Amino acid sequence: MGGPSAEREVSLSSGKECANALRVAGFDVVEVDAGTDLPARLKEIQPDVVFNGLHGRWCEDGVVQGLLEWLRIPYTHSGVLSSAMAMDKQKTKDVYRAHGLPFVDSVLATKSQIEAAHVMVPPYVVKPFNEGSSVGIYLVMKGDTPPKISDDMPDLMMVETYAPGRELTTAVMGDKPLTVTDIITDGWYDYAAKYQEGGSRHVIPADIPQDIFHACMDYAVRAHAALGCRGMSRTDYRWDESRGIDGLILLETNTQPGMTPTSLAPEQAAHCGIDFPALMTWMVEDASCDR
Repeated sequence: MGGPSAEREVSLSSGKECANALRVAGFDVVEVDAGTDLPARLKEIQPDVVFNGLHGRWCEDGVVQGLLEWLRIPYTHSGVLSSAMAMDKQKTKDVYRAHGLPFVDSVLATKSQIEAAHVMVPPYVVKPFNEGSSVGIYLVMKGDTPPKISDDMPDLMMVETYAPGRELTTAVMGDKPLTVTDIITDGWYDYAAKYQEGGSRHVIPADIPQDIFHACMDYAVRAHAALGCRGMSRTDYRWDESRGIDGLILLETNTQPGMTPTSLAPEQAAHCGIDFPALMTWMVEDASCDR
């Protein structure tokens, strides 16, 4: 848990929750804050399984997964290739396209290009193409000037057509979709809405038409399979009610969704009768180092 990414604090929080639940389930657990000494620490501990509670760059983009493959230690969640593809939002869209999954257009552009003029007609969204948790998102609406990008953002950013509508999500456990959650916020579903107390409200199962519900379930399984995911993933959507099924688009697939008991994926598992320690047990038993 922990690690060097922009999502370090989230990872530390969810990692402690996971460790506690794993102890309740009967496992011997060692908590490791993943730093540059990680290879040495793993050789010292010699774990049977690594529960990967990391988030963000270097953590869920295939880097740590590659290390664990090299050390031949089974680990939870997806493997090297699927982790790398899912973390790169532009490559994810290439996979979606190849498998007939709906998404909105986007391009990669440098910060100087984005700040100089509108890269596409507003409204659009600017965000890092390889971060999670809504880190570094800029929403540009009609009449807005081009955004000024923070100095701590990477030089290459994704500019994506704005998709209006409701925020929906579906978790997949193994090869089975769990349910659909409708995420309700007062504004944009940004970092604060995701992690601050009262930042969002979850309606589970989502009160939406059956064809939209079934499409979310179907698309999540198809995205999970297309990206080669393992263990648990979560696919996020925007749905424009005025356009019916044509208004449902995939935003991204998260190969290491948040893992506190109240996070979206564990919340869906609980709705399906799988409590948090049982979910943690399933993930450990599902661990592998074969891909």
